Amino acid sequence: MKKISVVIAGRHSTSVCLEEEFLHELKRIALIKHKSLNELITDIDRNKRTNNLSSAIRLFVLRELKLQQLAKM
Repeated sequence: MKKISVVIAGRHSTSVCLEEEFLHELKRIALIKHKSLNELITDIDRNKRTNNLSSAIRLFVLRELKLQQLAKM
C-alpha cells in the first residue's frame, strides 16, 4: 500500500492509500486524459458513490480498464 497526499478542488488536502498497481494505473489514466493526478482525483471525488475515496478510486480504475478493453475489441 502506498499513501499519497492529494488536494481536492484546489482547496481540500487529504491522503489516500492505494496498492501500487492501482496507483500506477491511476497515473497512467491521468496522463491519457491530460489531467494532473489532483484534477483526476477531484473528478473522482465529485462523482463518487461511496464515502471512501480510496474505494472510489479503485472502482474508477477498474471501470477505465474495462472500457479500454472494450475499445480494443
